[in-house]
Amino acid sequence: MSILVIGKTGQVARELALLPDVICIGRDEADLTAPEQCSSAIHAHVPTAVINAAAYTAVDKAEDEEALANLVNGDTPGVMARACASLGIPFVQIATDYVFEGGGTTAWQTDDPTGPLGAYGRSKLRGEEKVRDAGGAFAILRTSWVVSAHGNNFVKTMLRLGVDRDALNVVADQTGGPTAARDIAVACHSIASQLRDAPEKSGTYHFSGAPDCSWADFARAIFAQSGLTCNVTDIPTSAYPTPAVRPLNSRMNCATTETAFGIKRPDWQASLTDILKDLGAIQ
Repeated sequence: MSILVIGKTGQVARELALLPDVICIGRDEADLTAPEQCSSAIHAHVPTAVINAAAYTAVDKAEDEEALANLVNGDTPGVMARACASLGIPFVQIATDYVFEGGGTTAWQTDDPTGPLGAYGRSKLRGEEKVRDAGGAFAILRTSWVVSAHGNNFVKTMLRLGVDRDALNVVADQTGGPTAARDIAVACHSIASQLRDAPEKSGTYHFSGAPDCSWADFARAIFAQSGLTCNVTDIPTSAYPTPAVRPLNSRMNCATTETAFGIKRPDWQASLTDILKDLGAIQ
């Protein structure tokens, strides 16, 4: 078995690189702004499965670069999925809760109506549609609030700010499941492997850390585990405006993922401990 991962430097790609039977390729071999190059790379490697762990993730910048976001997050994954279909191998696409309109307090089901609030969500939804239309075995894995010891993410931002400040204002009316990139990588690897023997499991799935919490509560957990003394004051989203609208409700129902693949929601508090150890924030 050889799983080809599109992406090298992203949070999930770096965790996938640590798993067995994985080959990661970067922009020099598979530039997501050049869809046919990505297709050619898949045909050249002839893997047993493909995971797309690369994407346009600049949520705010996408408001001014929607055409580029649509290409990278929408059109190119569709081309990759068609290449996989032609080879008879499964394709796993990492997706996002941003495809939903973000209201209410109920966890989103995989078949709930979508309604992206901004350009990033629209581009990711476009990718979902094109992957489904490709005609091969596939899994679209929607996830949320990705964190790790790599790249730029909420955990690293809180650690940086918590060292220099004794108090922070953090948004408390957005709720979701923090999800470690390592957990996403393991889930994608397992799904790709299972789809080879059971293509009938193709479909859209959800995967996020448990339990759901607010950004403010997540920040408190980061400070508590790392031993930093930094008081967190809850603020509404309206007090922290951004170019792109964020969903208030990022809760996702992950039951079908456990039923189909035996993959349970990971405990984000345990995963946070691992991330902090990787960063040297705790022993």
